[in-house]
Amino acid sequence: MPKSVEMKTTPTKATPYDVAEHLRTPEEMAAYLDAWLEEAPDDAAGIARALGDIARAKGMTQVAKDAGLSRESLYRALSADGNPSFATVLKVARALGVKLHAAAA
Repeated sequence: MPKSVEMKTTPTKATPYDVAEHLRTPEEMAAYLDAWLEEAPDDAAGIARALGDIARAKGMTQVAKDAGLSRESLYRALSADGNPSFATVLKVARALGVKLHAAAA
């Protein structure tokens, strides 16, 4: 009977996934937002977070400037606890260079 072999393993270190690091082109950004709008149309917080992901990919300071908002208010509005007004969503979408689309349900 073979002797028991004790294997020593080192724990795998996981790094958090940040989608903003993978949104490189305007087309990828638009497709990401479109996916949220299609897959979770009732998840206002998720859609706001998606806008936040895109804003981080483009650079939060520049997006805030282009939207006419302070960087802090933009972070707050697009955070997990944020609840941006529709006017803010429209300003951010314009600053990001994306359009919201309507389609018959």
